[in-house]
Order: sequence, then C-alpha cells, then structure tokens
Amino acid sequence: MATAAVLQSHNRVETGSSQLAPASYPDTGPLAAVDANAVAAEWIEHFNSALAGQDSTAVKQLFLDGAVWRDQLCLSWDYHSLNGPEKITSFLKSTPEGSRLRSVTIDGSNATRKPSLAAVDFKGKVNGVSAFLTVETDVGRGRGLVRLLQDPQHGNRWKAFTLFTAMHELRGYEEMVGGNRPQGVDHGGQVGRKNWQERRIATENYEGDLEPTVLILGAGQGGLTSAARLQQLQVPTLIIDQNPRIGDNWRNRYHQLVLHDPIWYDHLPYVPFPPHWPVFTPKDKLAEWFESYARLLELNVWTSTTLTDAKWDDEKRQWTVTLIRQRADGETETRTLQPRHVIQATGHSGEAKVPSIKGMDGFKGDRLCHSSQFRGAHSIPNGTTKRAIVVGCCNSGHDIAQDFYEHGYDVTMVQRSSTYVMSSKNGLDVLLGGLYEEGGPETEDADLMFMSIPNAMLKRMHQDATAEISKRDESMLKGLEKAGFKLDDGPDDAGFFMKYFQRGGGYYIDVGCSQLIIDGKIHIKQGQEIEEVKPNGLLFKDGEMLEADEIIFATGYENMRGTARKIFGDELAESVKDVWGFDEEGELRTMWRRTGHPGFWFFGGNLALCRYYSRMLALQIKAMEEGIMKYEDP
Repeated sequence: MATAAVLQSHNRVETGSSQLAPASYPDTGPLAAVDANAVAAEWIEHFNSALAGQDSTAVKQLFLDGAVWRDQLCLSWDYHSLNGPEKITSFLKSTPEGSRLRSVTIDGSNATRKPSLAAVDFKGKVNGVSAFLTVETDVGRGRGLVRLLQDPQHGNRWKAFTLFTAMHELRGYEEMVGGNRPQGVDHGGQVGRKNWQERRIATENYEGDLEPTVLILGAGQGGLTSAARLQQLQVPTLIIDQNPRIGDNWRNRYHQLVLHDPIWYDHLPYVPFPPHWPVFTPKDKLAEWFESYARLLELNVWTSTTLTDAKWDDEKRQWTVTLIRQRADGETETRTLQPRHVIQATGHSGEAKVPSIKGMDGFKGDRLCHSSQFRGAHSIPNGTTKRAIVVGCCNSGHDIAQDFYEHGYDVTMVQRSSTYVMSSKNGLDVLLGGLYEEGGPETEDADLMFMSIPNAMLKRMHQDATAEISKRDESMLKGLEKAGFKLDDGPDDAGFFMKYFQRGGGYYIDVGCSQLIIDGKIHIKQGQEIEEVKPNGLLFKDGEMLEADEIIFATGYENMRGTARKIFGDELAESVKDVWGFDEEGELRTMWRRTGHPGFWFFGGNLALCRYYSRMLALQIKAMEEGIMKYEDP
C-alpha cells in the first residue's frame, strides 16, 4: 500500500495554497553588443501595434516560451501572473472589448529607468535588455518594466521574458500631491469661516453629518499607509485602534526589539525617514515615528476605541458599525457609523498561536506566556539564577532568548523542526543590495524593479542568492549545526523571502543570537515535542525534563481569517478566502485584493509591502467609489 509523502517543514505552505515551482531560464546564448534603446523601442512598437489591432497571434509572438506577464490592475481589477504566451493571449481574448491596456512607452526620465543591458538571473549569466515603461489604460496611468531576451529558436528575435504593468493613478482622480496639492486657504470675506485647527478637529471627530467612507481596524503600518493613500485620493477614512496611543502595537512588544529590515527598505509613503535615521529602527523609535506620521499627514485616528458590532447591508452596500471610544478628555462615547468599506489591518497574521499542552494551567513559575505578551526579561539579583525556556526558533524566539541571556538567565531554546538562518549583513547585502541601500535607486524605482519579478522567477533567483548567502555565512552555519541547531534553506532552497511569503515564518535574520548558541551560552533542545507542562518546567516526549522559571511560546500567529471570525462572526469568516500563501498563478492570496466579501479587505505585511500595496488597495476602493469599477468586475 502506497504511503503519502510527508511534506518537510521548510516546504510547508498555508492551508489551501499552492506549492510555487521555481521558474527556469531560457538558453539564450552569448549576448553581442546591442543598442538597448533601439531594441526596447522596436519591441514596444510591435507590442502597441498588436494591442491596438487586438492581434493575439502577434502578441503571442512577442513573448518567449516560459515568459510571464505580471499585472496589477491594468488588465483587470486584480493581480495576475500570466505564465506563458498561451495564457497571456487567452487572458487578452477573454475581454470582449479588448485589452484595458492601451499602450506602453519607454520611461527614460532618469538614469535608472533608461533602457540598459541587464541580467535576468542572479548570477549574471542570462543577459538581455531591461526598460522601464509608462503605461496607459482605459481609465488611468501606471508604470511597468520589460525584460527582453533573444530567442535563438527564431533568429535571435528579441522577445519579452518578463513584462510588468501596474496601475498608479486613475485619470481625473490623481493624488493631491505636487501640482495637485491643496491651497490651504480660501481668500476673501467669508462670514463664520473656520481656521485650519477648527476644521481639523471637526474632520478628525467626524462631527455633524460627516461619515467615513472607509473604516480601518488597526493603527500599525498597514492602517496608516492605507489611510494615507486613501486620503490623498480624497476618500474619507477613519482608523480605530484599541491601544491608547498610535504606535503601541510596536511600543508594547518585547524590550529589545529592533527591526531586522534596513531603513531603505522601510520608508513609508509621502514622508520617508530622515537622512539621520539609523539603519535599523528600534521599536519605540518606530512607534514615535508612527505618531508623527499620523499627525503630519492629518490622518483621522481614534485610539482607545473598540468595534462592538458590525453588520453588512448587501442591498445598500454599506456597513453599520458600533464603536465605543474613550476620548482624550476621559469621556466615553458610543458612535454608530456607516462606512462602505472596512479594512482589517490588525497585523501581518492573526491571533497568537498558543499550543494547547497538558498541564499549562499548573505551571508554578514566574511567567508562562506567548511572545506577543512578553515585555522583556527581568533583572536578576546578584548571586541568584533564573532559568528560561523559549519554545520557537524564529526572529522573536531568538531575540527573546538573547534578551534572557543578557539579563543573566540560563536559557534553552526549543527547536521542534528546522529554521532558515542568515546573518543580517550578508543576507541583506545579497538580497537587497543594488535596490534598497545607501545611494541606491529612488524607492519608487526600487519597488518597481522588485515587484516586476514574478514570484516563480524570484524563487529561482533566490535559490542562487541563498546559496551565495550560505557561502558567506559558512562558518556561522557550521557552528550552529555543531551546536545541535537544525538548519534548512527554505522552500526549494530559496531562502528567506520565500519562507516569508509562503508561510510567514520559519526563519531568523541573525543579529547576534547565533554566536551565543555556537558558544553554548544559549542551549538547544532539538526535535522533540513537549509532552507536558510541569509545575517547574517542561517534560518532553523523549523523557527529558527541563526546569524553568519562565516559559515563552514564540510559536507564531494564526491566519488573519481567524481574527476576522472573532471580530465579525462566522458568516463573514466563511465568505472570505484564506490569506497568505500563493494562488495557482503565483500571486499572494487575498491580501490587498478582493476577499470574497464586498466591502471587506485584508491588509498586512512588513513596512515595504504596506508602502507598495497601500496604493493598489486605495486605487481599487477609489475606483469603486467613483463608479469606475464594480466589486464583481473581473
């Protein structure tokens, strides 16, 4: 009888999502000297002609076998990665009135954007021409990027290996920035005119008949960036958060938390970090920045506010929500609002994932909690010893274990499966170098270059990048293995980013804890499940007992759909799709796109993803509000 294959931990995917296969590179042969601008201009001329004539055969001939057209809101009101000429032409044929994309042109507005010779692989062995594009659609404008390679099977004709198109603005509804910025004053005699401060207070509190079109749950990076984008599109938006202050979602996390991503990767829309900002941002500094960001952008945020009831009217296409708000003066008020959209921006994931283990209620030590509740290690009086166990070996687990060690604890980390580890310097240099670094491209250009890589191709590139990082980190990785720490190289050996996209965890960006493990200063208990929580520690299935004064479960978080169920109930939770993980085309599921329930959106991710996709989400909502798009549109 055949036995089902067991999926190894590092290849695990979110329930119901697709196992993304890495792409392959075409055999193009050596590249002779070429005029990059002429090559790009000729391809674009043929492409525009084929689009205008709705000539699917001509379009097909412009793409290599294995090519991918990745699109965000230009071909449809969704995100697609169309794999291969057949799927590309089939998708274009599926629109009776023809492609919504009207034309593309070369964008040579700065040195980065001009057509150039460029590699499409990590090792620099597959070379072609890369060109930034400006994009015109039936309703708006955008940007794009095409990578062209020669096809040796057809006389070295230049064809697209990847094409990326992304909507950036709706025609007639452009952002209120630059030349569209507000005047700030209405000159002339106006009886009873209110000043800016009075108008600001009325808007922030939604006084009188004012109603938000969009209600956002959560004042973290997801809520703030999406509100910022919506505001610049003149969509009235209110953020609510249960915490007393903006930034508390970071401020209340563990004491030593510092972002593992560098500043160049983390800028927020409209107001980038100033030039004196540190490379890695401490949590409390980020919290202060979030407060300042909300004030500078005049975002409407109600803190100390709880949503107690939410009902959707499908006929009116609007919500009725009840909020309990504690105002700054200490008074509590109940407000009923009727937004047309609700964005759940309550974090990258959902509720804390705490395992149910026999004996947890009987622990007699000082502390047993999830990492989300951990505020920091306690100081230990001289001459005493405290023992801590951290269950889980990803970023939070390592940071917490290091915090315990630095406070004098005897620390053990429990690693049940395997972990991908890369050093902060080598990993970020390899993965982000050339894009997000001091003196690198403008953030908008770096985002375009990164997003223009279809995820299957990104996975293939990161197989080589992961091998390079491992080579640079060889001494550290050997030391960890010697210490009994089990390593992996991520899904299909594609490392950090793919683990993040595919399952949202399972990795550690080393900022010092690995050496403590190598030196034996932090102990590892590997490969054993916990049998029982005893009053004085943990009993494992192999019979070993580890005593502990404190036990921290750094065991991750549930899917955001679970949080939606808790807040909005079973009916909504059953109507929306699962979040994160890849769909069958290789796009991330449900996040920043329609969820399956009208008027309800999920929004999460790190600062970089929030910066980028906040625009995409805001454009969809604005298009619906102006009647440009319907929720049911493809």
